[in-house]
Amino acid sequence: MYIPPFNAFQDRKEIIAFMQRYSFAAIVSVIDDKPFATHLPFLVKEEGEKLLLLSHFAKANPQSKEIFDKTSLVIFTEPHAYISPSNYETEKVVPTWNYIAVHAYGKARILGDDEKPALLKHTIETFEAAYFQQWQGLPEEYRSRMMNGIVAFEIEVTDLQAKKKLSQNRTDREIENIIHSLEKNDDTNAREIAEYMKELKHQH
Repeated sequence: MYIPPFNAFQDRKEIIAFMQRYSFAAIVSVIDDKPFATHLPFLVKEEGEKLLLLSHFAKANPQSKEIFDKTSLVIFTEPHAYISPSNYETEKVVPTWNYIAVHAYGKARILGDDEKPALLKHTIETFEAAYFQQWQGLPEEYRSRMMNGIVAFEIEVTDLQAKKKLSQNRTDREIENIIHSLEKNDDTNAREIAEYMKELKHQH
């Protein structure tokens, strides 16, 4: 990913928190010389120095047979906002877009059938803990059929690239203008970008 120095996002703890907050990501790999992507919910967890991404494909998905022993890219990105030139103090400017993105690279390891129940339990507890009791109460045959229909995997991240494009190259006055403009926007994405911009200001 192209990352100008002033847009570099380097705080590992903050990067991981972003990935966990916006955990519905796209996994991209190459099949027959063509990029192929699937959109999946990911569990993002640390084990010591390791950063692990866990999810599962439908077994019918061709990517489920192709990602192992190859490097895949998982893209986490969510809030983004159009930035109008009206926020700037000069007329010699053009519109742009503010956003945050994290690219995680690594090779996938298939999870065995004995590991699937723990993955599904962790997934349910992460996204809807109240559902777990209902899942446990479903017939064993039904749960087994559901688990047999998925390919679960884990990626150990070997390269983590992150970018915050939040108007860091603009003046303090222009940044204030942008934040104020985004906070009034009806779009949730725009308001979330305003929050990230305010956090960045406080860090500096």
